[in-house]
Amino acid sequence: MHLTLHFIVPLSIAVLFYRPASGISFAIMLTGLMIDVDHLWANPVYDPNRCSIGFHPLHTVLPVTLYCLALIHQKTRLLGIGLLVHVVLDSLDCQLVNGIWWY
Repeated sequence: MHLTLHFIVPLSIAVLFYRPASGISFAIMLTGLMIDVDHLWANPVYDPNRCSIGFHPLHTVLPVTLYCLALIHQKTRLLGIGLLVHVVLDSLDCQLVNGIWWY
């Protein structure tokens, strides 16, 4: 379900708020999934009980602050939305699986 939400939420945002260009808006927001490349540096790569927020480098405070700053400029806004949606969904997953919001 968690992985499905990474597609459904950006698609919903694209359709609701970026209707004329919802396809390209959705594609740009999906690039927010690329921050999961930092999972490759972990050992093991995937641990269902590990909270990615605060553990993986691209899921920590400094990068998340930069994702927020991406919202300011119109040219980076969709990428910022995609990245922040990703982080929020990962935080929700941490809460549901481990009972914590941040590692």
